[in-house]
Amino acid sequence: MADAWHHRSDSLSSIGSFIGILGARFGYLVLDSVASIIIAIFIIKAGLDIFIDTIRKMTDEACDEETVNKIYEIINIQDGVKRIDDVKTRKFGNKIYVDVEISADGEKTLFESHEIAENVHHSIEENIEFVKHCMVHVNPF
Repeated sequence: MADAWHHRSDSLSSIGSFIGILGARFGYLVLDSVASIIIAIFIIKAGLDIFIDTIRKMTDEACDEETVNKIYEIINIQDGVKRIDDVKTRKFGNKIYVDVEISADGEKTLFESHEIAENVHHSIEENIEFVKHCMVHVNPF
């Protein structure tokens, strides 16, 4: 992305320089300064956009509401899930990590509770694009 913006700013700089030089040749000396300011604004904006995008990808940012709602829908249709206690999502690069806490019948065996958690885990990873990993914790209900 940075390389694409670099090429774009090069072309804008060339166009701006051409306009500035052409204006100066025809006696409009102010066009050179105006073109320089406009080019500088484009370059600063491109740098800020790249910086903000990079920071978002390097820090944990929650998923959008639509993705979180889809996670809730997937969990709610799973057999054995009594309640959703907590859902946390974070994006890292283009991948999504999901942490889920659900409640299941406290009288179920460990094997049964584990199976419920595995079903939730696999359903989320299979049905939501870019989910790298889903961690499911089961609480007794």
